[in-house]
Amino acid sequence: MQHEGLLLLFRNRPALAPELLRDTLGLSLPPWTEARVESAELTQVVPTEYRADLVVLLSDSKPVFAIVVEVQLSRDEDKRMSWPLYLTSLRSRVKCPTALLVVAPDASVARWCGQPIDLGHPEFTLRPLVMGANSIPVILEEQVARDDPELAVLSAMAHGHEEVGASIVKTVMAAVRGLDTERVRLYVDLAMSSLSAAARVALEDLMKRGNYEYQSEFARKYVAQGREEGREEGLYEGERTAVFEVLDARGLEVDAEARQRILNCKDPSQLKLWIRKAVVVQSVQELFEPGPVTQPEAR
Repeated sequence: MQHEGLLLLFRNRPALAPELLRDTLGLSLPPWTEARVESAELTQVVPTEYRADLVVLLSDSKPVFAIVVEVQLSRDEDKRMSWPLYLTSLRSRVKCPTALLVVAPDASVARWCGQPIDLGHPEFTLRPLVMGANSIPVILEEQVARDDPELAVLSAMAHGHEEVGASIVKTVMAAVRGLDTERVRLYVDLAMSSLSAAARVALEDLMKRGNYEYQSEFARKYVAQGREEGREEGLYEGERTAVFEVLDARGLEVDAEARQRILNCKDPSQLKLWIRKAVVVQSVQELFEPGPVTQPEAR
């Protein structure tokens, strides 16, 4: 969720990538009038397929600059081998300069990402441009967050574990009012997931009671819905576990297809029926056959 959520921030507002490069990392960019998401497929006429996380193309009647956006949540040496290829392949395709922007909210991962990549050729060294926690601003002003909600969410994801995290998340919740419901739910989910468990529970309690100034109808609905979904999923999980436990105790092997069918079930009555049938069936396949539970013969 965190990886895909970060990418969606840049997909929803492609101008976020060049603004971070220019305003935060100090990279000089050519004048541009449009920023759009470009195909991230960087495959050449070779057997291996290469695909970046995201490509943002800046244009001014023609392409003037291209940005490869990579979200990095952990160390991956293979990525450092691929990043130079991403840039050179993209440069060849769009016929304009390119840059690599790596978004790494974790400070230690950001330091690792920023290490120079020496390609061997004299002076041919790639120095990734990294947005880490130290580069991502702490956004606490509601108007700033309203002007750039994607950057506010990024701020929450980078600093949510810090003491100021809950305050940033409150700012995000105030700022996203007025956006479409899908984006609001996504942004609140991303911001809330950045908090520690204790901070998240405390903030949810505040939202439920309405004891903070940014309470909204959506916030109340979000908390109620999230808790109800959590209770339901906990119930389903317990029933599924019971099915597997009974089958395992009876020595019946559950193949991948049957396991997935049980895991996907969200019908409590069906799960209860499977638990009862698991006690008497002779094979896992019988579990899914229609009909009532057949009681074993009394001895």
